[in-house]
Amino acid sequence: MRKYLLIVLPAIYIVMVFSSCTSVKDLPYLRDISDSTKERLVKEAPYTDPLIQPDDILSVIIITIDPTTSAPVNQASIMAVSASSTASPAAPGLVPGLLVDKEGNISEPILGTIHVGGLSTSQAKIVIKAEADKYYKQTDVQVRFANFSVTVIGEVVHPSTFVIPNEKISILDALGMAGDLTVYGRRENVLVIRNVEGKKEVSRLNLNNSDIFKSPYFYLRQNDVVYVEPNKSKAIQADAEQTRIITIAASVLTGLFLYLRLAK
Repeated sequence: MRKYLLIVLPAIYIVMVFSSCTSVKDLPYLRDISDSTKERLVKEAPYTDPLIQPDDILSVIIITIDPTTSAPVNQASIMAVSASSTASPAAPGLVPGLLVDKEGNISEPILGTIHVGGLSTSQAKIVIKAEADKYYKQTDVQVRFANFSVTVIGEVVHPSTFVIPNEKISILDALGMAGDLTVYGRRENVLVIRNVEGKKEVSRLNLNNSDIFKSPYFYLRQNDVVYVEPNKSKAIQADAEQTRIITIAASVLTGLFLYLRLAK
């Protein structure tokens, strides 16, 4: 009996360890690219500039020969806007800039109301410059998103919302900012949730395949949410019922072993 227990107990321990382990072969990205490949060109989906949507916050700066003349306009642009539901969670409280209203307009005391919804920042620059030229000479305009952010949640090391200093960020960049996937993240089924004209679009990306570069979701847009689902190993680890049964079984066998040893 004692010999039997000495065999069973280690076996139970091994099962507990390996039942929650993830195979090493499941961890690498882009597994379809051979290790022996010295050089391979992968066609990438064309990048398109993100479009301005309601509730975006824009930083608009007008540059003139005499900075004092455009100061009132620029001051309006850097005024703090209440961030009830529009500010990025990564920058709670106040976000500087001009709020795009539900009709896609920004409002400024001197330039008035300007429609920028559905435009890229480069297109908005042209429209705003045309209005600024009515009041100032030799102007230059800078337009950028003040609250461009993406959220990464799920099985990553540091889930959070990240404010992006520029408009171009790929899903790999975002995962890198979040500290990469944990060993429990499903690399073949990463979910991207995108808000388009008030509706939610979803797409699932396979990080194991180089076709990800061709996806229109490879480059993220403002307010995109990236969700990394847990794999089966995580589900097994989190299964309280299974863990309880294994623990009870191990405790019973250990107690039986000690009883038989003391009864000798």
